[in-house]
Amino acid sequence: MITTSEILETIDMISQQHLDIRTITMGISLRDCGHPEVRVCCDRIYDKITGAARDLVRIGEDIEREFGIPIVNKRVSVTPIAIACESCETEDYVPFAEAMDRAAREIGVNFIGGFSALVQKGFTVGDERLLRSIPEALRATERVCSSVNVGSTRAGINMDAVALMGKIVKRTADLTGGQGCAKLVIFCNAVEDNPFMAGAFHGVGEPECVINVGVSGPGVVHNALKRCAGRPLNEAAEIIKKTAFRVTRMGELVAQEASARLGVPFGIVDLSLAPTPAVGDSVADILEELGLESVGAPGTTAALALLNDAVKKGGVMASSNVGGLSGAFIPVSEDAGMIRAAAAGKLTIEKLEAMTCVCSVGLDMIALPGDTSAETVSAIIADEAAIGMINQKTTAVRVIPVPGKTVGDFVDFGGLLGRAPVMAVNPASPAAFIERGGRIPAPLNSLKN
Repeated sequence: MITTSEILETIDMISQQHLDIRTITMGISLRDCGHPEVRVCCDRIYDKITGAARDLVRIGEDIEREFGIPIVNKRVSVTPIAIACESCETEDYVPFAEAMDRAAREIGVNFIGGFSALVQKGFTVGDERLLRSIPEALRATERVCSSVNVGSTRAGINMDAVALMGKIVKRTADLTGGQGCAKLVIFCNAVEDNPFMAGAFHGVGEPECVINVGVSGPGVVHNALKRCAGRPLNEAAEIIKKTAFRVTRMGELVAQEASARLGVPFGIVDLSLAPTPAVGDSVADILEELGLESVGAPGTTAALALLNDAVKKGGVMASSNVGGLSGAFIPVSEDAGMIRAAAAGKLTIEKLEAMTCVCSVGLDMIALPGDTSAETVSAIIADEAAIGMINQKTTAVRVIPVPGKTVGDFVDFGGLLGRAPVMAVNPASPAAFIERGGRIPAPLNSLKN
């Protein structure tokens, strides 16, 4: 039985501690939309998305109103366009991004993910066409997000793709003033059921249509930890685990309700502590509550490991459908505490890279000087992919070389994307390493059969 105190506690979590459903994301297969003619293919993409997701926003708003639970974003992810549109006889994939954008605008979602390619072991014709189209596609659209998977534990790292993605990130920054790079993620070990942008796509192993929900509550976890100040870390981990359990149960309720009303299978709940720039909604604040003077101080990686593990344990106990990324995100521009530490010089890119060994994703929403070379961007991608490949986990890079900006400048991306200080990058050149190309072979721990 749910008690009055539990109801009041949940109301307080929502009203005072920034607990919310960060996103309801409908995954839609476009595998039946291919056609040799561009116009026909674009029409099929538009019709499929607007048909399947026509009620997504309305039903999300109904659930939000009836249950009193904020649902911040309603989104769509689709089959990687490099796969869905490969039969089309065109070198330019920008029209497909524009069709996605029109569909997203029509149904009212804030983002649509899946202008994507999976190139961890090599390129198909469709992959190459999509990658070349990314900068212009992100310039020409408002709501389209793009992702590229360049490595995996089973395949190794496609260094030709890594080298190309450095150039693509730079070209996207030049065309969009940096803004487009906030909608471009480069993965290793990308997952097929991630509801969070900008990296969401509808994997080829997924059903025709599915509902995935992403839950977030850094403020709730921070508030819970205040009640055990100075206690041993194992007790703090237990509190985090119990808090994550309650948050995940709320996500499961919303996901099942949305699934039933839309007549679409329920996929997963992703419990990721995804911060926002709002005060009180910060992963950095959680780490500092554990006893660090500032995020970035010695001990930060250990504290983040504790947090990430406890979140996953609580989520798995709460639902049999936990998936996606599920853990703690550390996007610099989207976390008030990370912004504060980076601006003060207490948090560096090198420390962030160490932290990604134990958190959910990787180097996320980091502003770089505009004169950062394409080879340096590629090397940052390679380093992060290596962490994911060796540790059998998902890692990602979303960095933004901002034209005309230098170390110490601030960049405002707007809305949930927040603002960030431009961070220093090691000036030593990795160009000769990147120019070698080829493939970094899969590690020994990939041989599991």
